[in-house]
Amino acid sequence: MTQINTHDNWVLLRGLMREQRHWGSFPATLARALPGARIVTPDLPGNGTRHAQDSATRVADMVEDCRRELLARGIPAPYHLLALSLGGMVAVEWASRYPQEIARCVLINTSMRPFNPVHQRLRWQNYGALLRQLLLGDAASQEALILRLTSRRHAGGTPALVADWLTYQQEYPVSRRNALRQLLSAARYRAPLVRPTMPVLVMAGAQDRLVDHRCSQRLARAWQADCLIHGDAGHDLPLDEGEWLAQSVARWLGVAAAGHEQTNTARSSCR
Repeated sequence: MTQINTHDNWVLLRGLMREQRHWGSFPATLARALPGARIVTPDLPGNGTRHAQDSATRVADMVEDCRRELLARGIPAPYHLLALSLGGMVAVEWASRYPQEIARCVLINTSMRPFNPVHQRLRWQNYGALLRQLLLGDAASQEALILRLTSRRHAGGTPALVADWLTYQQEYPVSRRNALRQLLSAARYRAPLVRPTMPVLVMAGAQDRLVDHRCSQRLARAWQADCLIHGDAGHDLPLDEGEWLAQSVARWLGVAAAGHEQTNTARSSCR
C-alpha cells in the first residue's frame, strides 16, 4: 500500500438533493484519519448554496461544473474523490474522462447502469412512499422520509437531526424541478464497462433501505475493485459509521490507524 501525501486534496461529493452540510461531522473525522489532507465539500448546482441554479440533467455536466469550481477556488488536481450515491456517478465519470486529474476513488453505496437493474438501484418497496412525497409531501415529511430510508442508526427518527436537515432545506430549498433533474441525470447515466485506471475502493452498508447493497458488490466484481461492506450500516454510511468509514479509507491507503481495529462482523469482502 502507498502512504498518503499530507497535501492530498480530498473532494467529497454528496448524493441526490443533499448538500455539504449533510456530511455532518464526517469531514472532520476523515481529516483526523488522514492527517494533513485537505478536505473539500463542494455543492452541486441545485443543492445547498447553489440551490437557485438549475441542476444538470447529465452527470458529465456535473463533472465539468466540479472541475470549474475547484480550479476557481485554486484547488489543483490531482484529486482523491470520496463520493456517495449520485456523487459516485460523478466520480466515475470524472475519473473516466480525466484520469490524469484523479488519484483514486472511494465509491459509497452507488449504483449504475449497466451493472445494476432498476429495482436494485432504487428498491421497489420505496416507490409508493417516494411518489407520495414528491406529489403531496412537505419539507418536514421529506426530511423525515429521507432519514428513514438512508440511515440504519437513525431510522427510528432523531428529532435534532431532522430539525437540522429541515433548517438546511428551508434555508437552501431544493426545488421539485431540480430534484427531478437530478433523478433524470442518475437514471440516464451509464458507467464504463472497464474500471478507471486509478485505484478504486467500493464501500456499502448492508442495511441500505434505498439502494440494494448488491449493486456495490456487483460493480466491484465487474471492475475487480477493492470492496468493503459494513454489515449494520445504511445508505448514508458517513452518517451511520463515519469513524469506521474514515479508518477503513486510511487503512486502504496504508496509513497507520492505531487503536481503531475493525470488528470481524463489520467488515466483509464483496467477492
